[in-house]
Amino acid sequence: MDRRREEPLRLALLGCGSVGSQVVRLLREQRADLTARIGAPVDLVGVAVRRPELQRDAEIPAELLTTDAAGLVSRGDVDLVVEVIGGIEPARSLILSALENGASVVTANKALLAEDGATLFAAAEKANRDLYFEASVAGAIPILRPLRESLAGDRVRRVTGIVNGTTNFILDKMDTLGSGFAEVLEEAQELGFAEADPTADIEGYDAASKAAILASLAFHTRVTAADVYREGISEVSAADIASARRMGSVVKLLAICELREGSHGPAVSARVHPAMIPRSHPLASVREAYNAVFVESDAAGRLMFYGPGAGGAPTASAVLGDLVSAARHRLDDVRGAGESTYAQCEVLPMGQTETRYHVALDVDDRAGVLAAVALAFAEHDVSIQTVRQEGHGHDAQLVVVSHRATDAALSATVDSLRTMDFVHDVSSVMRVEGDSE
Repeated sequence: MDRRREEPLRLALLGCGSVGSQVVRLLREQRADLTARIGAPVDLVGVAVRRPELQRDAEIPAELLTTDAAGLVSRGDVDLVVEVIGGIEPARSLILSALENGASVVTANKALLAEDGATLFAAAEKANRDLYFEASVAGAIPILRPLRESLAGDRVRRVTGIVNGTTNFILDKMDTLGSGFAEVLEEAQELGFAEADPTADIEGYDAASKAAILASLAFHTRVTAADVYREGISEVSAADIASARRMGSVVKLLAICELREGSHGPAVSARVHPAMIPRSHPLASVREAYNAVFVESDAAGRLMFYGPGAGGAPTASAVLGDLVSAARHRLDDVRGAGESTYAQCEVLPMGQTETRYHVALDVDDRAGVLAAVALAFAEHDVSIQTVRQEGHGHDAQLVVVSHRATDAALSATVDSLRTMDFVHDVSSVMRVEGDSE
């Protein structure tokens, strides 16, 4: 089929910040190539922004700028809408309006997809239009399309990712420089790797939204951000980093999505938390603010996707990739893959998820302490893999690494240890991931 035509496809852009301005630049600089790849020109017919006077650097003609985003997406002559404003509202209402008025939509909005993707997908199906969102997870890294299409004939077992550049930068600097959390966070803010209010990043909210999207695609099950266990990195100490180093490990904030056996068949586990992983693991070498996603499947085996996970130009690259696909489909009057939730797996609570723990205890340096600690683990049916003592006298510390057990059993073990009179403090509790058992 020769889809080429002279009449342009008409594009509306919602938001023109760091990503939106790069979308405009790429549309302008690559117009000829994009026209050839799509089969028709793409004309930008409107850019919705809150403050048009701040858009001079994007070189957008003044007549294209508007503060009336609702009016822009409800125009009947718009074929494609790109949404890069973020947040829940008004983004949700604008995307729904765009679909209802016949436009296909490309979005980078991870928070909205993780909270209410079902509504958006249903609207896209009803309108027979595309809803693409590659840029919502890991910036320029192509990970969602492989899960959605390339691995559609395989069974994905596990997806483990470093999907937040801010936290990876902080933990990497703590590891390489031996610095404390607060010190590195301040540096990250000065360098622009962390926001003035870094809560969404360092407390794991950003990564949890991305984990929900990854789990939904990998396991054909609707997973929301509320289903994802979340724990941030604000409590990670220099001592934790040093202890991981002694184990030949490194601390990373991981998004982990697994297919497991539940009480009624296959079940899904989705979680975000800091964890120690062996330095031999592929994710351990991910440095600075880079992202990486490690996928394990039955037939393809182990796959690694790596690259810049944020930034205007990398994210705009992912947006343009989706835009090309959506535009081609408009010319052919077809629709790409929609939401796949046929499996409808149970989503396991964190307590039923199997993990390993690294526990550091400040204890009395006297006979019988180790035996009592071992008994506490045994009483909760948790097996100990390794134990070592560091220091003597008032500085004595026991460091215990467990074998795999349910998170509920491990948590109950730690609670029990906290009540013992010879335990002065449970100074660190961190999960351990990777191949080592």
